[in-house]
Amino acid sequence: MKAFLFVSALLVGIAGTCTHADAQNYPWCAQYSGRGGGGRNCGFTTFDQCIATVSGIGGICVRNTQYVPSVVRPIPHARVRRRLRHRRATR
Repeated sequence: MKAFLFVSALLVGIAGTCTHADAQNYPWCAQYSGRGGGGRNCGFTTFDQCIATVSGIGGICVRNTQYVPSVVRPIPHARVRRRLRHRRATR
């Protein structure tokens, strides 16, 4: 019984520290052809990756209509200056 409680507590602790998984968000999809209706894989960052995957298998590459590019916000210029001034002063 003690072993069961220990393992349960350990699993709960591990589950609490894990991060969540994000869905893939890539711009190109491979639409495979096949007898069963084929399939779709939207895990390609470039058109060339997609074409290389479907070549020989059969299928086409299409743009992912659900793709939303991530926004990377630049650091404001004033902040960079302050950091550089601070570094020079501490040397």
